[in-house]
Amino acid sequence: MAAKKTRTKTAMTAEHKEALALGREQGRAVRRYLEALEAHRPKRGRKRTPESIQKRLKQIETQLESADPLTKLNLRQERMNLQSELATKETAVDLSGLEAAFVSAAKGYSERKGITYAAWREAGVDAAVLKKAGVRRGAA
Repeated sequence: MAAKKTRTKTAMTAEHKEALALGREQGRAVRRYLEALEAHRPKRGRKRTPESIQKRLKQIETQLESADPLTKLNLRQERMNLQSELATKETAVDLSGLEAAFVSAAKGYSERKGITYAAWREAGVDAAVLKKAGVRRGAA
């Protein structure tokens, strides 16, 4: 029988712990900024205002009274969608705070993960934001 080797745990150095914490912090900043960009990306077509949404909600309530069951189902879903859209329009997102955190994290994150300028641009990050972050064309 072969003797089992026991593996001893080596303690992490303070520098290693700091590097891990920094990586997690940078990842969070990048993720939050990209999620906010995605959620507030302009959509095609005519923009809906809170007033136009309210107007459509009133029309739906009127139509629900005389609609057949299938149409009622569709109208109820549209009402839920519009109420959700209205709630998100009323909730303002502080993109400037998220952008500031992104700017401080993006260069280090890019270098560590090998993210190129072109990949950031394709993800929807504005060129001016990348410039502030120190992420340059042709550099990872």
